[in-house]
Amino acid sequence: MCQTQVVNSTIRVTSVSDFLSISAARDPQRVALVDSATGERLTYSELDERVTSTAQVLMDRGLLSARVGDRVAILLGNSADFVLSYFAVIRAGLVAVPLNPGYTVSELSQIMQQCDARLLIVDSATGELGVTSASDSCTVVFCDEVITERETLRGFLKQSLRSLVRGKAPSTTVFPEVAPDDLALLLFTSGSDGDPKGVMLTHENLVSNVQALTDLRNPPTVSAEDTVLAVLPLFHVYGLNTVLALAISAGAGIVLLDRFDPVGSLEIISREHVTTVAGAPAMYLMWSRVPSVREAMRPIRMLSSGGAPLPPEIFNRFEELTGMRIYEGYGMTETSPVITSTVVDGRAIAGSVGLPIPGMEIKIMADSGEEAEHGDPGEIWVRGPGVFHGYWPDHSNGPDSNGWFGTGDIGLLDESGALRLVDRRREVIIVNGFNVFPREVEIVLEGIDGVTEAAVLGRSDSETGEAVTALVVLRPGTALTSDEIIEIAAQSLARFKCPQEVRIVESLPRSATGKIAKGRLREVYELDL
Repeated sequence: MCQTQVVNSTIRVTSVSDFLSISAARDPQRVALVDSATGERLTYSELDERVTSTAQVLMDRGLLSARVGDRVAILLGNSADFVLSYFAVIRAGLVAVPLNPGYTVSELSQIMQQCDARLLIVDSATGELGVTSASDSCTVVFCDEVITERETLRGFLKQSLRSLVRGKAPSTTVFPEVAPDDLALLLFTSGSDGDPKGVMLTHENLVSNVQALTDLRNPPTVSAEDTVLAVLPLFHVYGLNTVLALAISAGAGIVLLDRFDPVGSLEIISREHVTTVAGAPAMYLMWSRVPSVREAMRPIRMLSSGGAPLPPEIFNRFEELTGMRIYEGYGMTETSPVITSTVVDGRAIAGSVGLPIPGMEIKIMADSGEEAEHGDPGEIWVRGPGVFHGYWPDHSNGPDSNGWFGTGDIGLLDESGALRLVDRRREVIIVNGFNVFPREVEIVLEGIDGVTEAAVLGRSDSETGEAVTALVVLRPGTALTSDEIIEIAAQSLARFKCPQEVRIVESLPRSATGKIAKGRLREVYELDL
């Protein structure tokens, strides 16, 4: 049932679910997953069998009857159920749409409508949110057993996914063959116009990025002897492909952690003998404040960071405390995600995000449209098998005819050819590694009764990298306070998108064409952002 081909004694992997089948065949009794919340432990053999059974249920015409290419949304935290659901969706030839459980009903409803999901998989923690967000044409199925008290909810199945799997007779279901360029994953990010955009990633995109990372051997990104901490959210491409799929491909053990707590996570690292950690800058900052961090990190052989630039002061401070350097990478959802990494040449240097991974090309383009002189900053363009095929549903705004995609980020190549980031995508605010497009927040603020206009910017934050700040103009006579505006906005925005600070101002500076002159906001209002 594994979708692989043997060519010249080597295995060609078609989808990420093949990584699981291969690892299960190679070392069936190796512990694949440890769910730190429930204590559940699954071997590779058990995980592979459950994925196969779940995929059969998803395809069964008498049960859920999903068809090849249908979108299946997954609204779950980091758990064994997420892993089972994701690989089962891929194995069944369906398209996975992971969703952020921190989103509001309005945010989820908009995404669910856009992707026209056939199924939505939830659990007892996310079920009510999911049922409320799903359209009438979407079937909601719980992956756990908590059912009876929620039977009045619309669209609710009277059986859970687990009970459906248990009640299904053994089957010899033949899973559909998928082509490398078939859609596998649809990830929604906030668009610059306020609407979510669906990034279309194919099987080839995902597989190629994992294989490029496994080719790095000095030091190896992951091996079968490693135990990997999976605390980055699996609904995000970084946690999903660079942590989960990469670890599965190597046959490593994976410890799932749904919430990051600096002290609790260090205890889990020690208890489970974790050897590899992929994190975000805020994690390393918080760990550096724990007195026992040096002792707790002794089992670790590999630390990496991504999702947002790692400030040199955090890099240096962590090395001072632990004696360990953090390998940093650069990527984006549209590139599956890794573009460069300091693991490529084994040189972890503060401020550097490294060389391109195998198969990936980068170039730095000046405003003139020509390649920038070596050492000069410009927009980063990328090309390679991990680059997406455009945005949902019509492949719009994807790579050009030569396969190049402009990231919008500004960088330069140093004397060794490694990439250094100079600036982020224009106007994007990065909170804990997640992109916040100001216009999305501005639309919500401007929808509040009494608010006439709003401008949103990012400010530096020692905990999250950046935080959202809003300047708001009120209609004359309106008595809204900053706290009230934040409270109302929180009803429509995920926590990381919601403004942490709102300043009420009389007016906003404008350009000659009448647009808000965001470049002048810091100067006019003396903002220390």
